[in-house]
Amino acid sequence: MSFGKNKLINNAINRSYALMDSNVRSSTHKAYEFCKQTILDDESLTENEKSEAIGILTENYDHNKLLFNAGTKRICENCNQKCLATTYCENCVRNYLKENFSNWTSGNVIIDNLIQKCQIKTIVPYLIPEWIPYNNLQNIKYLAKGGFSEIYTASWIDGHFIEWDSERQQLKRFGNQIVILKRLKNVENASQSWIEEVCNLKIKKVNK
Repeated sequence: MSFGKNKLINNAINRSYALMDSNVRSSTHKAYEFCKQTILDDESLTENEKSEAIGILTENYDHNKLLFNAGTKRICENCNQKCLATTYCENCVRNYLKENFSNWTSGNVIIDNLIQKCQIKTIVPYLIPEWIPYNNLQNIKYLAKGGFSEIYTASWIDGHFIEWDSERQQLKRFGNQIVILKRLKNVENASQSWIEEVCNLKIKKVNK
């Protein structure tokens, strides 16, 4: 679930969820409409804060619609396919990722196939697993050693995907951001099960 940086907005969103009864909560669409109206009626928020809060609610609404495959579908004005998301088209996002499969490789077929498998099941733009080339990282610094790996910090030049640009038909990135790296031993001899274990957290986020 997404939240903003504004504590007042986050509190208002939490209140809207808390005020829901079980009948409303059982329907993804009813829950969204209830929270949206609750935010609009909240006199503690400015109009800009209400807009930001509704944007967060809509982002969560899209995530839940695809996660549970529930809700009314619409026809995408770009690909003319039915889609569930309201602020983007999941089909357009997946097709965009597919078209870029040939533009990157980890050098390991098993890893490539696993990442691609996750990407074609993407439900939200900000939870897309991808391969980050080493030359896209800067200021790599050793942090600590933990278990069977060494921990580093680094600056990811482009940053992760954050949203779908419907006008340009492409994914937008966050921009430069600090990330945590793990240097794993014996990665050259990685088996399918080893790689799936390493990627387990991300797979759960995508396929949950």
